[in-house]
Amino acid sequence: MNPETVAPDTELVSPLRNFSVRLSPTPRGARLARLLATEQLRAWGMPLHPADHIVAELAANAATHGRVRGRDFDLTMYVIGVTLRVEVTDSCRERLPRAQNPSPEAESGRGLLLVEALADRWGTAPGRPPRKTVWAEITLRPERDFVCFGAADGLSPRTPGEKEPHQTPPLLPPGRPPHPRG
Repeated sequence: MNPETVAPDTELVSPLRNFSVRLSPTPRGARLARLLATEQLRAWGMPLHPADHIVAELAANAATHGRVRGRDFDLTMYVIGVTLRVEVTDSCRERLPRAQNPSPEAESGRGLLLVEALADRWGTAPGRPPRKTVWAEITLRPERDFVCFGAADGLSPRTPGEKEPHQTPPLLPPGRPPHPRG
């Protein structure tokens, strides 16, 4: 069904798209997370960028900073309406991530700055001890040849740079504030 042929008061019904995998907290597991996420986005017919970079950064952080011997990390991606949510859950709840400005000579420490720049929203959520989830949300924008499997509102053709008529709320549970962007 083409969204352009649907009457304005007709709502498109589509399945919730989700993907989840458990991986080892190693550089190889982080690389596999990005590769699997890329293939899943391709299978869904969705754009790869910027989700591929966000998955790569969050998975690398889970493998580097959230690593606990003998415990894996989880990658979950799902789409609701026009929002793609990426979640990476690790077993190191006491080490919450924070974006920082490393010195120009530093060889690492810029991952969350990239996530902050690429995602519309991001933050952390505690899980069952000792777990925590770092999440990022991307509002999918219509592209040529891109079909979104979600709500039809917000997908009408627009000129580049034109604002959406409304903001998609974060997919967080009520009462959990999003990470401040500053």
